[in-house]
This record gives sequence, C-alpha cells and structure tokens, in this order.
Amino acid sequence: MTVGDQTPGMTVGAVGIKEDGPDGNAVYINSLHYSFPNGQPFISDFSLTLPAGSRCLLAGANGAGKSTMLQVLAGKFMIKKDQISVLGRPPFHDTALTCDGELQYLGGSWRRDIAFAGDSPLQGDFTAKEMLYNVKGVNDERREYLIKLLDIDLNWSMMRTSDGQRRRVQIAMGLLKEFKVLLMDEITVDLDILSRLDLMEFFKQECEVRGATIIYATHIFDGMEKWATHLAYIENGALKRGGPCESIPMLNEGKRLLDVMTVWLRADQVVRKAQGKLEGGGGALPAKAFTPYLPSKHMAYFS
Repeated sequence: MTVGDQTPGMTVGAVGIKEDGPDGNAVYINSLHYSFPNGQPFISDFSLTLPAGSRCLLAGANGAGKSTMLQVLAGKFMIKKDQISVLGRPPFHDTALTCDGELQYLGGSWRRDIAFAGDSPLQGDFTAKEMLYNVKGVNDERREYLIKLLDIDLNWSMMRTSDGQRRRVQIAMGLLKEFKVLLMDEITVDLDILSRLDLMEFFKQECEVRGATIIYATHIFDGMEKWATHLAYIENGALKRGGPCESIPMLNEGKRLLDVMTVWLRADQVVRKAQGKLEGGGGALPAKAFTPYLPSKHMAYFS
C-alpha cells in the first residue's frame, strides 16, 4: 500500500502518517487483535495512525467489523494498553477520556446506549429542551448553534418524534461538549439530505478550526471524497486498504469515492460468496458470535 510522500520530521506508519514522538497521533492502533468470548478472532492485525485534525472514513461490507472497531476505540471492550492509544491514553483503562468528553462516541440505537443523557429513558414524556438544557458544563453559544444547525424544535416530545427528529436530538446531545476525538457509527442515516450536508460541514470545521479528529463509519459515499482526509477499508476484521486519501491511486485518478468503494465491495462480495460466508446471512462469523452489545465490557476478551 502506498501512503504518499513523506513529510520532513514525520515517519510513515502502517497506515497514514505518524508524527515522531509517543503522543504524535490523535489515534494510534498497533497490530490489534480482538475476539469475542467464544474465542474466534473478529479483528485481526489492525494498525492505524491518525494525526490530529484528520477525518477518516471507516468503510466495509456489513459485518466487516466497523462497529466493533469503533466500540473498541470508545473503550467499551477491554484491550491491551499497548494496542490502542487515543490522545496518548488507553480508552478502556482511562475512563476520564469519555467522562470528560474528550473522546465521544455517537452510534447505535438510542434505546440501548444513552451515555450522553445519563440513565433516562429516551422515549419518556419529556421535551427536547429538557434533554438539551439538562447537560452541565456546556457552552451556551455552542448549544444554541447546534439547535439551529439541526433544526430542533425544543417543544418536541421524545414520545412523539419521528426517528429522524429523535436522531437530531441524540446528535446534538453528543456534540454539546467540545470533543477532541469523535467516533461516529452511521449517525446520519435518519437525516434528510440538507441536515446531513450541514452537519458534515460542521464536522469539517471542527477538524480544521479546533484540530479535532473524526472517524466515521458509513455506507453513504456521495461527495465524501472532498470531506475525508483519510480512508480505512475493512474486510473480515482486517484493514485491507487505507491511508491519506491523496495516497489512494483510484481517487488520484479522479474517480468518485462511491465508484471506488463499489469496486472494492464487489470484489469482497465475490470472495465471500466463494467462501460461503454470504449463504444464509452468516457474515464474517457465525450468527451467535456476532454480539457487539455484550452484558458488560469487562466480559470481552483480547488476544
């Protein structure tokens, strides 16, 4: 894999460009191996380095390991300290990363995980205003900006909103505090096109102005070649292609990211069909092994 020209004072890592020094990267993953409790490997020899300010698209077929990778980075599963570093700290062992809001995770169903809102039931009889104004330590201007950006009606009842409206409130809740690293698992799927475009522009500004770093798992690629700075493509839990977007030959030839991803996904589909992994919807692992929502993150295993 080619990662482009080397910049003075920097060294080329397994994927991406790694700054010299132990804390040179916002995200550093070093030959990660991860297994669910049944012992079968789900993520294999995954290495990735991302400098501060980067916007990385995490792509791959359903069941490739994108959501699991984000949850591992978010500190939801136990991993060896030397395998993952976020802002120079191990996310599972350093809980202050998420408690202080430096590392934020947005994804999944709001009915499962409401870390940004506390332990409140999300479909209770309360309004968007009660949700958004009950978070302490928030910059008022940032809150008002997000409410306007996401076109949120503060009188919305969480019992009566649509999926798209509820998703907007969830996103706003997760962005109220200024993050340094943001992990997103296809959070824009319920948004209309204008809301999505405005939100992606906001994320771009967060990276360019504040130096924040974003990893975004998505299946929506239209126009994203101009948004992303890095790309990480997963097959069966392994990083197959990636690095700075400028180092991806097909993108440098002027091809759209959607076209590039279609070629890669079609090729992966052919291989998986040949291996019988698509028969019956089994995916990369037997159905019983694919359990990203474990009863406790302490029950996960690492290898």
